[in-house]
Amino acid sequence: MDHATSTSPAVQTQLDRLWALSPGADILGLDRITELLARLGNPHENLPPVFHVAGTNGKGSTCAFLRAAIEAAGYTAHVYTSPHLVRFNERIRIAGTLIEDQMLAALLEEVLDVAGHGADGIGASFFEVTTAVAFLAFSRTPADACIIEVGLGGRLDATNVIARPAVTGIAQLGIDHQSFLGDTLLEIAGEKAGIAKPGIPLVTMDYPKSVREKIARVAAAAGAPVLARGTAWTSETARSTMRYADTGFNIVTRRPRLTGTHQSRNLALAIAMLRHQGALNVPEAAYRAAADWAHWPARMQRLGDGPLTARLPAASEIWLDGAHNPAAAKPLAKALRRIARGRPVTLITGMLANKDAPGVLRELAAQITHVIAVPVPGHAHHDPESLADIARSFGLTATTAPSFDAAIATLDGAPRVVLIAGTLYLAGEVLAANDEPPI
Repeated sequence: MDHATSTSPAVQTQLDRLWALSPGADILGLDRITELLARLGNPHENLPPVFHVAGTNGKGSTCAFLRAAIEAAGYTAHVYTSPHLVRFNERIRIAGTLIEDQMLAALLEEVLDVAGHGADGIGASFFEVTTAVAFLAFSRTPADACIIEVGLGGRLDATNVIARPAVTGIAQLGIDHQSFLGDTLLEIAGEKAGIAKPGIPLVTMDYPKSVREKIARVAAAAGAPVLARGTAWTSETARSTMRYADTGFNIVTRRPRLTGTHQSRNLALAIAMLRHQGALNVPEAAYRAAADWAHWPARMQRLGDGPLTARLPAASEIWLDGAHNPAAAKPLAKALRRIARGRPVTLITGMLANKDAPGVLRELAAQITHVIAVPVPGHAHHDPESLADIARSFGLTATTAPSFDAAIATLDGAPRVVLIAGTLYLAGEVLAANDEPPI
C-alpha cells in the first residue's frame, strides 16, 4: 500500500481513518467503487471531458504532456495520478493546482463517512477512496478537461467507471503486477485494453503483432475504434526534434525536456490522443509548447541544488528515476549512456519484493560502474544483500547501505554520475531530502 502521511493534522486525521478502513491491499473490481460513488451522488458522471490513460510505463508522462498541451492551449485541466512522491496532495490537481490541505481533509472526511465501516462498510481500498475524493473534487470545480491515469491494469481499475471519456490511450506495455494482471504480455494487454468504451477512440503505441491483435479483439468487443502508432499515426525522433503525423496533419516539435528518447514517443501519444478527440480545439503551437513545458518528477530527473546534491563530490550529478521493471529500465539505460559520457556511474537502488530485480539490473548493467543496494522503508522489499549479489552476477561491484542517505555518504571525492532508481517510493524520499517536492 501507499504509505501516506501529511504535515497537516486535519489531513493526517483522515489518513489515519483511511488506514483503519482499508482492507490493506489492492483488490481489483468495480463493485465497491460503484457503490461508493453512488452514495456520493455519482460525481464521476459530472466531470469535464476525460482523457483516460493506461499502460505499464509512460502513462504518467503521457498525462504530463496532455496537461502541458491543454494548458498551453489556454484551457484548465484537472489531473488524477498515482502514486504520490512526497505529499498525498500530488495525486489530485484541481484546475492546474495541487489540492489544498483544507479541501483534501474535508473531502476525505466526506468520502470516509459515506464509505462506512464494519458491517455497514463497503470495504473500499486506499485507491478507491482516493479515486472517489478526486472525482468529487473534480465535479465541484469547473475545468475544461480531466486527465485520469489508470492506477493498476485498466478493466477492473477504480478509474474505469468513467463511461464516456473523450478519448482513451495506452502507453508502453511490459510485464508488471503479474499477481493482478496475469503472467504474460497478452494477458496484461487485455487488461489494459479494458478501458475501451463504445465509440470512443482508443489510441495506442505500436506493439508486437500478437499484442496488437489482443487489443484489437478487446476493443472490438467494446465497440471502440483502435488508432495505433504505425497505422493511424506515426512519430519519429531525431537528435533534437520529434515529428508526428496522421492523416492530413504533421508537426515537428523539439525533443521533450523530459530526458530519454522514449519521452518523444509519450509526447507523440499525447498528441495523437488530442488529435483524435472532439472536446477541445488544441492548436499546433500547444503541441510544441508541451515538449518544452511538460514536467514529470522522478522520471530521469536531474536533481537541482539542494542538501543532498551538496554532499556530492564536485562536478557530480544525481539523476532520479522510478524504473522498477525491465521495460522501464531499457530506455533508462539508453538515456544513461548519453548522460554519463564515459564518467563512472553509481547506482543506488532499492526494489519492492514483487519486482523483477534481475531483469532491471540486467538492462542497466552495461551502463553501471558500481551498485549500492538499500532497503525501501515501510514496504516489503528485496533484501539489499540479495540485490548486491544479483549485481555481482552481472560482473558489477556492489555494496549495501542502510539507506540512500548512508549510501551517498560512502561516495569518495571523484566526480561521478549517481543514479537513484528502482522504486518511486525511494524517489519520494530523495526528493524530500533535497528539498524538491513536486509542486
